[in-house]
Amino acid sequence: MSPSSDKVYVFLFAVTIDLLFGEYPSKLHPVVYMGFVGKLFDKVTQQKKNALRFIAGAFALVVEIFFFGAIAVVVLHFRKVESSTFGIVLFAIKVYLLKSTFSIKSLYQHMSRCYTDDLETLRKNVSYIVSRDVSKLTKGHLYSAAIESLSENISDSITGPLFFYILFDLPGALIYRIVNTYDALFGYRNERYEWFGKFHARSDDLLNLVPSRLTALVISFFNPLRAWRNMIKYGAIKINAMYPMSAFAGVLGVGIEKVGYYKVEGRLPEKEDVKRALKLYAKVVVLILATAVVVLVWQTIQKG
Repeated sequence: MSPSSDKVYVFLFAVTIDLLFGEYPSKLHPVVYMGFVGKLFDKVTQQKKNALRFIAGAFALVVEIFFFGAIAVVVLHFRKVESSTFGIVLFAIKVYLLKSTFSIKSLYQHMSRCYTDDLETLRKNVSYIVSRDVSKLTKGHLYSAAIESLSENISDSITGPLFFYILFDLPGALIYRIVNTYDALFGYRNERYEWFGKFHARSDDLLNLVPSRLTALVISFFNPLRAWRNMIKYGAIKINAMYPMSAFAGVLGVGIEKVGYYKVEGRLPEKEDVKRALKLYAKVVVLILATAVVVLVWQTIQKG
């Protein structure tokens, strides 16, 4: 197996494992351990000045990038090993690490749990996938939050890592996942994380400039007129996330709203829109994966 074809097979095996089994158990999931350094530095510097908090947060992220990036580089260094137990083990490690950077089946599963009329069950299930307070949200705003999360996470959990895998192989996918994880943990504009998480938030914004727009482009194929109308009108509200969210809402023909932050005009979603969102999600994912395969195979052919 050549290094270039190896990249294709690692991708195919990783996607197959995700589609069949979903997420790894927590104790075996690399992402669970990403952020360890950040949590340590956050705890140690909580009472320090803003400048020191900013430096500590940035340094923690750099340390984790170096650590996981080094692992990926070492694994790739031996990718020419063939027809041996060692080669099989290395291949398995690459598949294991790449699969940890994206999430397809679990996104579908989380969203499907929001297909319910029971308000308390809906609140509980939506609370698992959004960071906002859902305790007082109406059904319409809960369904909206679920659809927002699903569409935004197509970029964060699928397009982003695969985009950087195509460009920079396993190190690219891992570094993207680390930055995105740090943003999810610390990238909040509140008293505690305003400075500690600022570098993480800006880094995540930078890395997602292209994936978010690519995701929106793929979504728009399923109703170009409504998707592009929404993207042009609302895309700039948030630097990245609003592009896939507004496109997704446009294709579904619904409005979405995070009260006090943003609003895409239209009727708020209902229960049946969750089912429609899942169908659209499946179509978008198939198109993204098919495109990734084509690009990876083209890379292989180009490298001979």
